[in-house]
Amino acid sequence: MRILAIETATEACSVALFEDGALLAGEHRILGRGHAEQLVPMIAALPDRGHAGRILVSLGPGSFTGVRIGIATARALAIAWNAEVLGYPTLALVAAIGRHEQPVPVTVCMTGGHGEWLIQDFSADGLPQSNFASLQPDAANSRGAHKVIVGTKASELSTSLSTEAAGSTVIPDARNVLALPTEVLTSEIAPIYGRPPDARLPS
Repeated sequence: MRILAIETATEACSVALFEDGALLAGEHRILGRGHAEQLVPMIAALPDRGHAGRILVSLGPGSFTGVRIGIATARALAIAWNAEVLGYPTLALVAAIGRHEQPVPVTVCMTGGHGEWLIQDFSADGLPQSNFASLQPDAANSRGAHKVIVGTKASELSTSLSTEAAGSTVIPDARNVLALPTEVLTSEIAPIYGRPPDARLPS
């Protein structure tokens, strides 16, 4: 089976195509903005225009816009190709990348909204040990972390902790999705938001 992976939850935009567990092709770009314009051409540039029987897409948490673009694209392609769609949490992918060289417990710390950090602990087998939290940096420091910290805010968190934690910058990359534990995959395709929306309906 061929698998198309889509990752758009952060400033990065990446796609990858796998066949029988091997990476056929992939691309990773740091965009900041512009996922909507870049994603489909990146998929179209893959072998056979990315055609696959299964699509894995990031559900967040991360950029509101980026997550929705990735999910909408995955759903549209699934209809066109009659493909299965499964979602995965972005923080679980960051943990999987961080555990690649050494399978140990890790804390993921990523850029959140309004100056907050998204933080979550993962065990040595890559499964979440707690729900993720969106915290101000001071609260994240008080919370503590594993000795290995990965993510876009890993260096800041490790520096501020009094323990001997080591921080490593990791950005989600679709080319690493097969490192995810199958337990984190879900058929419930809905965005995972790091915090409630700023805009609310009038009461």
